[in-house]
Amino acid sequence: MKSIKSLFFVFLVVFSVSSCDDALDITQDGELGNDVTFKTTKDLEQFLFGAVYSSVGNTNEIMISASFTDECGIGPSNGGQELDLHRFNLNQTTGYVESMWLSHYTVINRANRLIVAAENIVPDPSVIIEDYITPGNDITEVQYYNTILAQAKALRAYSYFQLLTYFSADITDDEALGVMLFENVPAADTKLPRVKNGDVFALIESDLLFADNNLFNRTDVAGYKFVTKNMINSLRARMYLYRENYPLAKQYAQDVITNSGLSLTIATPYSAANFYNDVSTTNPYRRIWSDINQGEVLFALSRPTGGAWGNVAGNFFFNTTTATGGAFLDMGRKLFNELRAVPGDIRGLAFVDPTSIVDPNYAASSDHITSDVLVIDKYPGKPTQPLRNDIKLFRLSEMYFILAECAVFEGQLNVAAGYIKNVMDARNRLGAQPLPNFADAQTAWAGILKERRKELCFEGHRYVDIKRLGVLAGVSIDRDPTDDIILTLPITISNTDYRFTLPIPQSEIAGNPTIQQNLGYSN
Repeated sequence: MKSIKSLFFVFLVVFSVSSCDDALDITQDGELGNDVTFKTTKDLEQFLFGAVYSSVGNTNEIMISASFTDECGIGPSNGGQELDLHRFNLNQTTGYVESMWLSHYTVINRANRLIVAAENIVPDPSVIIEDYITPGNDITEVQYYNTILAQAKALRAYSYFQLLTYFSADITDDEALGVMLFENVPAADTKLPRVKNGDVFALIESDLLFADNNLFNRTDVAGYKFVTKNMINSLRARMYLYRENYPLAKQYAQDVITNSGLSLTIATPYSAANFYNDVSTTNPYRRIWSDINQGEVLFALSRPTGGAWGNVAGNFFFNTTTATGGAFLDMGRKLFNELRAVPGDIRGLAFVDPTSIVDPNYAASSDHITSDVLVIDKYPGKPTQPLRNDIKLFRLSEMYFILAECAVFEGQLNVAAGYIKNVMDARNRLGAQPLPNFADAQTAWAGILKERRKELCFEGHRYVDIKRLGVLAGVSIDRDPTDDIILTLPITISNTDYRFTLPIPQSEIAGNPTIQQNLGYSN
């Protein structure tokens, strides 16, 4: 349990936390305990915002998906960055695997600490919190207390779900091996085994039910950067989809589409003159990625210009998201070709920087790494922070994709095609698109997987999507040989390869003799 031993937070500095790049220290004698640190509901909220929210992240998932699958190619400034992962060398010492495990258990540990500490605080129902969040919203201290717990439990549920998604071989099987489960703050010498998926999902569902019933739902302009009903139901929709519980996935995805108050962000108006101006662009879709507007984003992790936050595009570039900005990873050629295949598809512009060097003869080039530089621009940065953007965890387009999968399961292929067309229409600046022709279920799964590849690229979905849908769709990792420096290297692996489940990190194996490694990996 070596990784978890590092998760115990020193409460003396609890409210000075400003980033997720931390490890919690083992509790020492003389430190401030819960009874001293948490005396009021305000203390709980400060810890929620300063320690729990700040530790939630998705960058490890983004990078595993981008590097291991078919989203990235090797850029002209590459000095060895991600070559192992890009060449399918994924094992228990892979850095992103270690970081993902630690990151989500950090969230869980902190949420647990808040939830346990809250048991010693009795909110006064006669106390009124005036103008909570927005002017005119007065709530009782009991409501204030409950909404703090609701957010902590929803974030804990998200982290447990992420761990199961990546570290369990089959999350559709309640009896299959899951991850470590704890609802308290373990002692430093605690060693926990993995439990069954069903046990972990029981806690996740309980947490989400509590959150749904007790959350003060924010509707202010910044509300989508906090836990809301939209976030809770989006997580439920994704969770039940991955679990192949299609009726519930459909129920919650439809609820989000109907009740979120949002619509798919459209591709017009489009002006070539200011499209890439990340301050004044008038294109609604581009404004999402420049963090100017919420658009169809249901839940995002705030990454403001101030503070020691990580820069998501810094995982692809040294300096700026341009061809001369030190790109050590660029866009995979086949993904680029897909994005540019349909005239008017705004994603072919929005996700590709205009400084890109596009070589029409890339396949025959003697130096394709420098002659064909496809610059990833999904995260163009903020005006004063070139590599930093908010991390979008749930968007409305995903809910349409979820409904499409549910329709295929129900045998309603034309209905599924209609949901895909909804997204295609919204993304095209030239007008409505033809209804996809899904002749059979495999064609439908492949069509959904294709649209998810285009829409959700660099958001951490592709690895899981191939694991879930690859066999059904007859599709696997789909690279071009020019995505690597060496043209003769393997460009795909089998859909059933053991590496579509992540290994338990070596640090956990070394410190926790009760933990069981996943098949295919050595201890």
